[in-house]
Amino acid sequence: MGVASSPYAKQPLKRKHRIVADDYRFLRSVVKRGVPKVTIAAPDVMHWFLGPQAFEPAYRDREAFFADLSAIYKAEIAELAKEGCKYLQLDDTALPCNCDPNARKDVVTRGENPDELTERYSRLFNDCIAAKPADMAVAIHLCRGNLKGAWMAEGGYAPVADALFNRLNADIYCLEYDTPRAGDFSPLRYVPKGKTVVLGLVSTKTPQLEDKNALKRRIDAAAKYVPLERLGLSPQCGFSSGGGSGQTVTQDDTRRKLELVMDVVRDVWR
Repeated sequence: MGVASSPYAKQPLKRKHRIVADDYRFLRSVVKRGVPKVTIAAPDVMHWFLGPQAFEPAYRDREAFFADLSAIYKAEIAELAKEGCKYLQLDDTALPCNCDPNARKDVVTRGENPDELTERYSRLFNDCIAAKPADMAVAIHLCRGNLKGAWMAEGGYAPVADALFNRLNADIYCLEYDTPRAGDFSPLRYVPKGKTVVLGLVSTKTPQLEDKNALKRRIDAAAKYVPLERLGLSPQCGFSSGGGSGQTVTQDDTRRKLELVMDVVRDVWR
C-alpha cells in the first residue's frame, strides 16, 4: 500500500455525468442470452489507499466525504435501475488489502484502525446500495490485483469475514482463491443462509491451465462450509485488468480457461 504524495479530493465530490450506466445500456443492447452484468469500483476504494489524504483538505472529516460519495453511488445505481440492470458488481480492492498483515500495519501507522475501517466500509457499502430495486442483485468482488500477472495483497479472509458476510449487504461474494495467498476456506463459516459465494479458483494471472479434478476437490472443500447449491465457480478476476503489452494471458488462454470453468460447472452442478 503506497503513501500518497498529494490529496485525492481537492474539492467536494460531484457527479458530473453517468459513470457506467451508458456502458450498461450498450451491453444490454448486444447481449442475446444470459444476464448482463455491470461493474464499478466499490466506494471504500476511494478511501483505503490514501486514508485521510483521500478527503483532505476538501472535507472537514471522513463522514462528510463518505456522505457525498454515497450520494454519487445512489444516483448512479438509480440510473442503472432505469436502464434495467439486474446484476451490479462492486469491485473492492480495499477489504482484501485489509486482510494483509503488512497493509494493516500501514493503516495503524497513519493513525487509523483497520477493524474500524472494515465496519465503516460495510456501512458505506450498505448506504450506497440502500435504494436499489429489490430485483437488482448486488455482488462484491474482492480483488487482490491482477495487472499483467501482479498482485498486491496476501492473507486469508479471517480479519474481515464476519463483517463482510454478515453486516455488508451483498447477495453474492466473488472471492479470489486461486493461490495460497488467499488462505483456506475456513472464513466461509461466517456466510449466512441466503448468500452465494463464487469461488475464484481459476487464475487470470497465469496462462497455466488448472487441473479439472483439483478444482473439483477444492469445491468439495469449500462445500464443508457453504452448501454446494450456494457456491459457484469463476476466474479469480477479469481477464483484461490492464491494456497494452506484457499481458500474461492471451485470448486463447482466456478461451481455454473459460471452457474449463464451464466444464467443471456442468460436472459439479448438473
